[in-house]
Amino acid sequence: MRPGVHVRSACPHDLEDLVDLCLAARSEAGVGSQLCTEDSERLRSQLGTLLATPGGEVLIGTVDDQAAGLLLARIVGPGPFTDQSSLHLEALFVLPDARRRGLGHALLSRAVQLAEQAGATELYSSPLPGARGMQRFLARLGFAPAAAHRVVTTAVLQRRLTHEVGPASITPSVRRTGPRGLEDLIARRRQVREGRRLDEASAADAAAQARASINMQVSRAVQSCRPSSSSTTTW
Repeated sequence: MRPGVHVRSACPHDLEDLVDLCLAARSEAGVGSQLCTEDSERLRSQLGTLLATPGGEVLIGTVDDQAAGLLLARIVGPGPFTDQSSLHLEALFVLPDARRRGLGHALLSRAVQLAEQAGATELYSSPLPGARGMQRFLARLGFAPAAAHRVVTTAVLQRRLTHEVGPASITPSVRRTGPRGLEDLIARRRQVREGRRLDEASAADAAAQARASINMQVSRAVQSCRPSSSSTTTW
């Protein structure tokens, strides 16, 4: 660790500095609520909850005694599906003016110590999309892709689920109304009409085949009943 760079576990009296650092990270990232809220009071409450939650880890880094970086993490596991514990990095941020002085490395070194103390065998991080600098930084330190995440809004998922279930399983209380619901109703009616048309065409084809079969049987019967003298043979 370079001179003037220090990392320690945060305390309640660090909340103001932590709030300022989170807001600075939000402003730089440009992804808004994907990172944190812009409400200072709510952010202070959330950070305080993380500080007080078992397994919650909040590190603050200083450069020349000035708060310049933070690391938010949680110890996860063991749980129902694994006997192992891991440390999940929720956020890692260093102010632009304090970068390239080893503070990011120092924060992660302290995180490794916390992981070892908790018996965690792996560290996970989910950098925000577009955070190329953080992606490169983590890749240089050995972080490798582990899984692909997918995201959907609640409204879109509810609409898709309702559409997949179909009209027969939808209770009146959750039936959709409005333009989209009308379009679905029209589409379902078209499907019903098409199904009826195909059924009618199949029935007509079957009737035609039946009539042809009957005519053939009648013709054979008539021929078999003709007198022998009426038959004509040509050589």
